[in-house]
Amino acid sequence: MMTTVKQILDQKGSAFHAVRPTDSVFDALSLMAQFDIGCVLVTESDKLVGIFTERDYARKVVLKGLGSRDVKVGDLMTHKPYTVGLSGTADDVMATMTAKRFRHIPVVEGGKVLGIVTIGDMVKSIVNQHEKTIKQLESYIAGDLAAE
Repeated sequence: MMTTVKQILDQKGSAFHAVRPTDSVFDALSLMAQFDIGCVLVTESDKLVGIFTERDYARKVVLKGLGSRDVKVGDLMTHKPYTVGLSGTADDVMATMTAKRFRHIPVVEGGKVLGIVTIGDMVKSIVNQHEKTIKQLESYIAGDLAAE
């Protein structure tokens, strides 16, 4: 049985942190540092308009010699980020993250942000699924089909 994004959010929670496009990069970084997270979602009137990550900061601020207090998140964010719905599977999300080199994907349904999943969430989910499969196989080999 494949683990869905909904199941992952049910376990980890659906909390996410967001800034506005008009907020400074410094404000976004402060929020990221406060919660020890690698990205913030960028919302406007409760609609997802972008994502701002540590990678965006390193490549678009630091390397260009810009000041984080002077630049707005909206100028540097990734516009229209890739999103996933609740029915997406951990395997599919992991494949997308690997192929596109993403570490964070917002979860959106019906235009509403429901949370965010990370590469760490995907790895944890897949490892848990593999552990369950191993236990089922061990039970099968031992002849105890009822144990799960």
